[in-house]
Amino acid sequence: MNRNLQGALLPGALVLALAVVAVGCGERKDAGGGQVASTAATAGSPAAEFAHLNEGPRAAESGHGADAEASAGEVLFKTKGCSACHAFGRRVTGPDLNGVTHRRTEAWIQGQILHPEEMVKNDSTSHALFAVYAVQMPNLHLLPGDARALLTYFEHQDRKSSDKH
Repeated sequence: MNRNLQGALLPGALVLALAVVAVGCGERKDAGGGQVASTAATAGSPAAEFAHLNEGPRAAESGHGADAEASAGEVLFKTKGCSACHAFGRRVTGPDLNGVTHRRTEAWIQGQILHPEEMVKNDSTSHALFAVYAVQMPNLHLLPGDARALLTYFEHQDRKSSDKH
């Protein structure tokens, strides 16, 4: 596992993995609001490391992210090819990103950006999205700062979308 991700996620992953084992696994909602059966995450399994990523406050609730960082995220979104599969307000090849920061946590979004191949194997939400869209998101080998800039761009897009309604 990437040392940056491991260092950032390990303490929380251990606590949440134990909580998952103690409480058990329930059903989760997919991007369309439908139920998606969870995969069992046993302590020490690869799935246990990812089981907690979509638990907790949604990314939009963080309320941080400077305009300059959002602009950098927009540039990455366009230059790294994200817009070939994703858009805001419409489905392309991959999921519509409109409202993504209201549906997912910061940790989940960053995990999906930085380690999509691990997420689809070990995270039930990511696996369910793969089943719907039948396309594996490529690993673009971005840095954590790039993922943060993209997340900030998504937050700004969601805020603009909310302001229109």
